[in-house]
Amino acid sequence: MLTRQRKELLLDRLHKDGQIVAKSLSEELGLSEDTIRRDLRELASEGLLQRVHGGALPASPAMGNFAQRQQISSDAKPAIARAAAAMVEPDQVIFIDGGTTAVQLARALPPDLRCTVVTHSPSVAVELVEHPNVEVILIGGRLFKHSIVAMGPSALEAIAQISTDIYFMGVCSLHPDTGISTGDFDEAGVKRAISNRAQRTVVLASPEKLDTASPYQIAPLSQVSTIIVNHDAPETLLARYRNMGIAITMA
Repeated sequence: MLTRQRKELLLDRLHKDGQIVAKSLSEELGLSEDTIRRDLRELASEGLLQRVHGGALPASPAMGNFAQRQQISSDAKPAIARAAAAMVEPDQVIFIDGGTTAVQLARALPPDLRCTVVTHSPSVAVELVEHPNVEVILIGGRLFKHSIVAMGPSALEAIAQISTDIYFMGVCSLHPDTGISTGDFDEAGVKRAISNRAQRTVVLASPEKLDTASPYQIAPLSQVSTIIVNHDAPETLLARYRNMGIAITMA
């Protein structure tokens, strides 16, 4: 079998099964595991899948820059944002993450809501300027341009001093086996720190992020209390998350 044919077969199997187990596939095809793993490494370098221990999972399409990500699931994100905004109660302290869906969430908060919003996203902070009863605490640090958020030691130090009722987390990927993950090592650490200071972590998950993986784990799914997804997300994708005791809110 030619290399191109093998890679096409691997991608087709990944699309059908949602994962590749290198050992099983090598036995099925009569190929060495080294050959399968080499093909998987090359496909991963092209951004076509995410290598994990023992095989591969679908790569998240949410790895592009901010402008590119604004075009992904553009219809789903406002609905997810409205469902998230409906969870906020008066006088709560909430943390809104960075990212395209988080900006939509800031826009969706009722104009008369009284609460405190902590964020490390300048974009989110600016959206709340016209909310007279929302106290905004903006975390500073080095600007991570991919997500337009502050990161670094000063951001982590400030985050460690604040406890929140809800953390609305944006992610690149969710998977029952690999948890919540993202494409940058430092960003994963910042998100993990924010989640550790929150009573509840609510993940904003547009459909393309479900059952995908990114290189750096933020936390296992046991850290997540609720996932907000679009109303037409297939139940076949959601069932495993429900079985883990995670509440699913359909937007």
